Amino acid sequence: MNGVIDLQIWQMVAAYVFVLILMVIVKLRGIPREKEIMISSVRMTLQLIITGYVLVYIFETPSPVYTVLILVAMQLFSIYNIIRRSKSNISYKLKKIIAFSMVTGTVSCLLYFLFVVVRISPWYDPQYFIPIAGMLIGNSMTGISLGVDRLVDGMQSQKHLVEGALMLGATPKMAAKQIVDSAFDSAILPTINSMVGMGIVFLPGMMTGQILSGTSPVQAIEYQIAIMLGILGSVALTVVLFVQLGYKTFFNEQSQL
Repeated sequence: MNGVIDLQIWQMVAAYVFVLILMVIVKLRGIPREKEIMISSVRMTLQLIITGYVLVYIFETPSPVYTVLILVAMQLFSIYNIIRRSKSNISYKLKKIIAFSMVTGTVSCLLYFLFVVVRISPWYDPQYFIPIAGMLIGNSMTGISLGVDRLVDGMQSQKHLVEGALMLGATPKMAAKQIVDSAFDSAILPTINSMVGMGIVFLPGMMTGQILSGTSPVQAIEYQIAIMLGILGSVALTVVLFVQLGYKTFFNEQSQL
């Protein structure tokens, strides 16, 4: 295996030509996205640089306190992003359910993955804990974001159908079942689609990173399969918790919409 190619500053700068290409394209097409592209590029760069130095320090001085603090920060940021990115107004009750679903779903899957699948020791080893937690939380955040929009939109656009079902004697669970199932399907579909093309259409980020760092492709594949199944479980659990609890916030104690 060859060693890792160390990128120089000028090589990193050269990669930003792709940002310039995108900006030229949107400019020629008359799409007003130049400011957003610049802001996102700068934010991405600064956030990754800061994260890199923070991780270097944490890896050199592993501590359960640091690991837990990083996990809490990830959870808070993901919950904030879900609420901020929602296209609809979200009630306070629904916000609490988003937070509960994210924390319960991702943490339970993370602990199972670390203790049963990877079996790391000590449990707070940041080399494994932080990257795996980031992948589970990031993908679950995307799933719930899709689920939130589809659930809220469905309860609003199909309000008359839900009310009609209630008048015919259906329970809130029965009346909202189609909307809940649609929200779950929309939230889980991107994860399933990524699994379908994985390995043939594209190489996943974690696997690519391991191969570039000199890890055997077979070992990288083993880790990628395991983490992809962990992501699937985390997304499924967080989303199902959200939709099963979230739809109830649209009904009062008298089972009225």
